[in-house]
Amino acid sequence: MLRTPGITDPASTVAAPHGRRDDEPERASRVVVQRGPFAGPSPLVPEALYAEVRAGVAERERDRVRLTPGSYVSTNTYFGRLHATYWQRWTRVGDVVVEFTAAGRGRVRLLASDTNKVERVVAAVDVAEPEARTVRLTASIDRFLDGGGLWLDLTTETGELTVSDVRWTADAAELPRPVRTTSVVICTYNRVEECLNTLQAMLDDPEALEVVGIVRVVDQGSDPLESRERFATIRKDFGDRLDYLRQPNLGGAGGFTRGLFEATSGAPEDDQDVLLMDDDVLLEPEIMVRLTAFAAYATTPTIVGGQMLNLLHPGHLHISAEYADMSRLKVGLPVEGAVKESYLLGRDERQLPLVQDRRVDTEYNGWWTCLIPASIVRAIGYPLPLFFQWDDIEFGYRAREHGFPTVALPGAGVWHADFGWKDWDEWHRYFNQRNGLISAALRTGFDERTLSRTIAQLLGQYLVGMQYGLAATLLQAVEDFMEGPRILEDGSAGAAAEIRRIRSAYPETKAVPITDLDVDFRELRVHLDPGEPSNELVTWAKRAVFHARDKFVHRTGMVPAGEAHWWHVALFEKAVVTDMAETGVRIRQRDKAKLTELTKRGIRTLRRFHAESPAVARQWKDAEPALTSRENWARLYGVEKP
Repeated sequence: MLRTPGITDPASTVAAPHGRRDDEPERASRVVVQRGPFAGPSPLVPEALYAEVRAGVAERERDRVRLTPGSYVSTNTYFGRLHATYWQRWTRVGDVVVEFTAAGRGRVRLLASDTNKVERVVAAVDVAEPEARTVRLTASIDRFLDGGGLWLDLTTETGELTVSDVRWTADAAELPRPVRTTSVVICTYNRVEECLNTLQAMLDDPEALEVVGIVRVVDQGSDPLESRERFATIRKDFGDRLDYLRQPNLGGAGGFTRGLFEATSGAPEDDQDVLLMDDDVLLEPEIMVRLTAFAAYATTPTIVGGQMLNLLHPGHLHISAEYADMSRLKVGLPVEGAVKESYLLGRDERQLPLVQDRRVDTEYNGWWTCLIPASIVRAIGYPLPLFFQWDDIEFGYRAREHGFPTVALPGAGVWHADFGWKDWDEWHRYFNQRNGLISAALRTGFDERTLSRTIAQLLGQYLVGMQYGLAATLLQAVEDFMEGPRILEDGSAGAAAEIRRIRSAYPETKAVPITDLDVDFRELRVHLDPGEPSNELVTWAKRAVFHARDKFVHRTGMVPAGEAHWWHVALFEKAVVTDMAETGVRIRQRDKAKLTELTKRGIRTLRRFHAESPAVARQWKDAEPALTSRENWARLYGVEKP
């Protein structure tokens, strides 16, 4: 349907922020659900994620774009489009109005796409006024169920055109329930400057900050924010909207849960929804507008997650929608149709933008940025005291069991440290593996056979790959899981210290500068992986025999990080492996004594797991109500009145 409204009076206004409390005056008639920035919050991020200059020359600023004659600018981009398919699937919004200020001479079209990226014109207006005027274009949200979005295309011929202050709005009458205030919680641990940068980014965008209430910082570090002069200035600028809490280190689970705990501390009618946010993200403040708006309009209480963009490669999306295979201890798997490590500025085979046109429904969302409605917490309990790793996954799947979906909303993203540049062989792998087993016990039928095979397979690969510390980490994780729910009595703070102590006995767990190597450079010839084996089990058996008989193909050599697969590294007596961060190397050296010790321990552990784990899984399931209770977290926080 084509609508071509005219230019209206510049005094026309859009709705007030949707974070209005229930007891405030009557809500405005329309709600801002998304703004239309033309550039990012930092020069570190590409402007083309917001607005793409397809012809001519245009000057892109945060809230404004100026086109010179003969130019073409499109907002069919990651941040520039409204992903209408998600709005049609998860809300009852019937139409949206895009409002903006325009001056000069040119044309603005409101376009839509379908699942296959075929575009159509929804509305258009010719601008021919030197004075700034407000323009409104309307689009129905009615033909996007499988995919598609909405965006603006701006063109000029002989004149200049300036467009600014783009706002996408929805009818406030379509809100399905009274809107709750949303609080923000940032969990931080010794990342002072990063956390202060995140807080400052909020202050730098007062309109976005206005849609949320309290900003709560839970500081669990030994280097506190309050020790910096800069924090005093930020605290003053926030005023009474900043709630700064210090507590012992209970990991990300303990920090984020503290925000949920405080937001649901009174009567249910006083609850706040909670927007969880990592301390070390490069924040796009627009995410606060988009996540809170989408959550407000969702037909049922919904966890609304922001997507993760890679900080070192800011044009790349980490994953669009994911699931976990708990019986194989695997997370971050792309659901069917999702994209992973996608270059958002690229083109497909038809030279069309990669803008996630097809709707893909996720099963959970990471807590780098994620909004959790208070009503869901009331219904299913608090997160598990897992310290970190799998806390977000388990909570998301628990919510699904109770009928609460999770939406990973495209166009709502923050930049976070690239996962691909983090080495797998780190102390926190203990939590990944132990908490994966706990989650399998709670959220699946607990397939003991598949889990046993998975543990055995991982252990075997670690041993032939000379990752003895990682093998010890895995075994400790399995053994602690077998101890049952009592291991979470201290919120896993003790386990975090203990696994570091255990791993300190294994030199290959530490990265060292390559300049510290006492190795002749001629021994550091680079060896590339010959390729994935056709039969992994047979290949593993051959490598295991090599290790048992002290045979090797290469006495020593250097292996790039991306080539360090177990089947390749197992061919060396000593392998100098580049750390995934590429800041140093790890020395993997054959050690028959450690190999023998860990193999024997592994056999004992696997036998015990096979015999006892189903009963242990029932213990975990029985303990779930207590572990996720407010009383348990009050005990961990040392709060007298839960």
